[in-house]
Amino acid sequence: MSLLERLNNDMKQAMKNKEKDKLSVIRMVKSSIQNESIKLGHDLTEEEELTVLTREVKQRKDSLLEFEKAGRSDLVQNLDEELSILSVYLPKQLSEEEVEQIVQEVISETGASSKKEMGKVMGALMPRVKGKADGGLVNRLVQKNLS
Repeated sequence: MSLLERLNNDMKQAMKNKEKDKLSVIRMVKSSIQNESIKLGHDLTEEEELTVLTREVKQRKDSLLEFEKAGRSDLVQNLDEELSILSVYLPKQLSEEEVEQIVQEVISETGASSKKEMGKVMGALMPRVKGKADGGLVNRLVQKNLS
């Protein structure tokens, strides 16, 4: 079942259960997916849907950090709830150890030995961990292993 189908089913269920917050979040993500589909001019693949979902999660995490800095606990709580709703649709996240192992494999495959070659490593690595690991974590581990 595609992400869009899951969102449609969950949206119907949220309407029946009168879960306003969940319904709102699902509608926002669904809208983002449909907008991306219109922009690209075709139905999205599962990978493209995951990209949109990941972007939505990242936006909320960035906003969460900003609201925490500003001391807006009311908005922080709302974003925490939205993130917990969205996390259901993300694939299982890799542990730091699993990401570390993949980073080391890619570094050996590409033959990279310095930070100058970080772009080559990231280019080969990101498709493998897309949606399954935080980009910041991946970046940090690549830098650590290349230094």
